[in-house]
Amino acid sequence: MDLEVKGVNGSNCLSRNESDGGLSASSSGVSTALASVLIFTIVVDILGNVLVILSVYRNKKLRNAGNIFVVSLSVADLVVALYPYPLVLTAIFHNDWTMGDLHCQASGFIMGLSVIGSIFNITAIAINRYCYICHSLHYDRLYSLRNTCCYLGLTWLLTALATVPNFFVGSLQYDPRIYSCTFAQTVSSYYTISVVIIHFLIPLLVVSYCYMRIWVLVIQVKHRVKPEQRTKLKPSDVRNFLTMFMVFVLFAVCWAPLNLIGLAVAINPVKVAPNIPEWLFVTSYFMAYFNSCLNAIIYGLLNQNFRKEYKTILLALCVPRLLLMETSRCATEGLKSKPSPAATNNNVAEINRNTVPCAASTLCQ
Repeated sequence: MDLEVKGVNGSNCLSRNESDGGLSASSSGVSTALASVLIFTIVVDILGNVLVILSVYRNKKLRNAGNIFVVSLSVADLVVALYPYPLVLTAIFHNDWTMGDLHCQASGFIMGLSVIGSIFNITAIAINRYCYICHSLHYDRLYSLRNTCCYLGLTWLLTALATVPNFFVGSLQYDPRIYSCTFAQTVSSYYTISVVIIHFLIPLLVVSYCYMRIWVLVIQVKHRVKPEQRTKLKPSDVRNFLTMFMVFVLFAVCWAPLNLIGLAVAINPVKVAPNIPEWLFVTSYFMAYFNSCLNAIIYGLLNQNFRKEYKTILLALCVPRLLLMETSRCATEGLKSKPSPAATNNNVAEINRNTVPCAASTLCQ
């Protein structure tokens, strides 16, 4: 789903078209700005996503079906900060790719895994939230320990299958404008269009449908449109839904410009490509890069439970051995699995969880 407006001629991923390299990307001012954005992204990405993973590891109340996919999303965001982004930063400092063809192919592949893995995990989270809120009666059966692990494995299997074709198409190439080895847009217009539709537009439609249905139910409950349903949503459920909804919105906002540019270029590369301003392409690319550090911030800002766990972990840095100790506070509520409630006449579950039991199932340990 990483989309490059300009193709790079030749089969070697390090081939470059100097005339299209652009003056702006090579200027020291632009290079400094790009390096600053990337350094900030790497630091916040690593710190934030490590906090998310440690939070779920330490707190039993956060180890549940919903948060299994949250951790998976954090892993997808984390891997790019550990390998591809530092290589891009190195290329910026040298004003060229000096790491060789193997690292170019590997970094492009891992970046593709991260991006596609992110959107597929966001889709899995949306489906999980939809089942949790709109189909409560079946939630425990659908998201049992075994099923959740199968869904997680399927998510990453599809991610790998969606990324591997890049090697056969020869689309992982170096673009000097963004100092990155990434998906070369014009290697195959049909392949690029398929990538945008399958890896971005279809997941976007699925997630939009799930969250639209949740919004409808939340509005109905709030305004008691159907009093006979007796459906009750606890404030924590709504807050958790809003948190994941914001994660989806930010992903769509950060990645939409690059995907739309790529789709337009793939449809008519001769006319569209020369008219795409380089600053727009570079900005859209680094917006997409920047998204990998945002999710952990959103959890901390909107989810009280993650925020409390962040504080606990940061305070525990003074005593490192406390970092790996589990938190057993009963007050913590995550995106948890819930007991199957009684059915109503409309087969909508009555969600009445005024008290949260201390014991919770631990999934995928």
